Amino acid sequence: MGKDAKAGGKGKGKQAASGSDETASKGKGKGGKAADGLGTCTYVKARHILCEKQGKINEAYKKLQDGWLSNGDKVPPAEFAKVAQEYSECPSGKKGGDLGWFPRGKMAGPFQEVAFNTPVGVTSAPFKSTYCSCTL
Repeated sequence: MGKDAKAGGKGKGKQAASGSDETASKGKGKGGKAADGLGTCTYVKARHILCEKQGKINEAYKKLQDGWLSNGDKVPPAEFAKVAQEYSECPSGKKGGDLGWFPRGKMAGPFQEVAFNTPVGVTSAPFKSTYCSCTL
């Protein structure tokens, strides 16, 4: 999935996957530019898939891999949204996993790290965060 998905989540032990829109800007405000174009951005926009069980997030990620990632393609935002609607256990799943724009410091630990370090339009592998397991 791409970088138009952000993951949060309530409760420990949750799994999440996230992505972002190809057209979404990775950063807002002032900041330098790094090789990935993110620089020191202060905001990102993301979508995610949040699941209680690791097996379910792995299933959702496999669906993304089989359709796009294994071919080296980026997951189209509309397709990521369909997978999020099907698999996510977060209320944002109804909106295709869209978490909108959020600033540094709003999301917990590893989620923030992945959200701000994954290039725009790229889907992260599933990961565990303070409150969930995610993929961006």
